[in-house]
Formats: sequence, structure tokens, C-alpha cells
Amino acid sequence: MASVVAVLAWLGLQMLVVQVFTVTAASMQPGLTAGQHVVVLRPTVDRPVRPGDVVVADVRGTFVPGQRVSGPLAGTVLSPGPEDVYVVKRVIAGPGDRIACCDPAGRLVLNGRPLDEPYLPAGQAASQDEFDVLVPADRWWLMGDNREVSEDSRAHLGSPGGGTVPSEAVLGRVVGVWG
Repeated sequence: MASVVAVLAWLGLQMLVVQVFTVTAASMQPGLTAGQHVVVLRPTVDRPVRPGDVVVADVRGTFVPGQRVSGPLAGTVLSPGPEDVYVVKRVIAGPGDRIACCDPAGRLVLNGRPLDEPYLPAGQAASQDEFDVLVPADRWWLMGDNREVSEDSRAHLGSPGGGTVPSEAVLGRVVGVWG
């Protein structure tokens, strides 16, 4: 009986509060590297997601084909997806924000102001791709910190949502790392 209660408690915790994912690519280097594990706190637990947060998102229907799973089971062992449907990216802009690349100094421009990005690898440009996007309501513009290898919102301007990810696809923000 105790083991059943423990399993149910673990599933409840995973569905409603935290979840662990494994980083599988180099798109967030130098801050996160392949093989590390990230602890993700669901957005409803302490505060909403905001620009600057590192998040895990289910990008089915936006970055990759397929139907995204939503609700409290999304991304859990009860509703898993193939490994490539979950991405770890940084929130660069949110609903109603205008994000563009780039100003004369090579920085992203968020709502008319240059964006300071101290997390980018030394010497790396903010983006090699030019874009100017008004993020729709209930959507997010996500980019990897290692822009030279990250397949992120920039690579999906022609996809549904114009490269943006719906709010319900954001499983939560990264609050811990190990490995």
C-alpha cells in the first residue's frame, strides 16, 4: 500500500509541480550542455513565465509536426512524446512584444530597445537571421543561447504561429540543473 501511495504522490508531483528533463542538444551552451538534467517548475506554481526564463516546451504543431498534448498531463510519463518534441530554450519575447534582429551593434531589439544577452557564448552574434516579429497574444518567442546551432523560433517563421510557441505548450521554467 505504501508503494502505491508513493507512486501516486510522485505522479501528482510530476503533473502539477515539477518535472525533470534531460538536455539532448548543444543549443543552450554554455549554460546547459547535453546530458545535463533540468528541473522544470510548472508555470502555475509560483509565477507566470516571462522573458529571460529558460523553459521546456512541447513544440509539436509549431517546430515539429504533430498534435501537442495539453493540460496537466502534458510532458509527463502519462502523456509522453518523442524526445525531439521537447525543447529547452530561453524566452526572448512574450505576448504583444516586438522582437527584431538586429540593431547596428548586432543586438536583438525588444520593443524598440537593444536587448542585453550576457548568456550568449563569447563572441557569438545575437542572430545571423534577420526578422521582425510581433508576438501574438498567448504566444512566446523562444531562442537557444547557442544561436549558431539552435533551431528555434527563427527557423520556424513559416510554420504555424510564425515561429512562436503557444502558452499552453510551455511546460514550465527551469529552476535547477545537475549532471
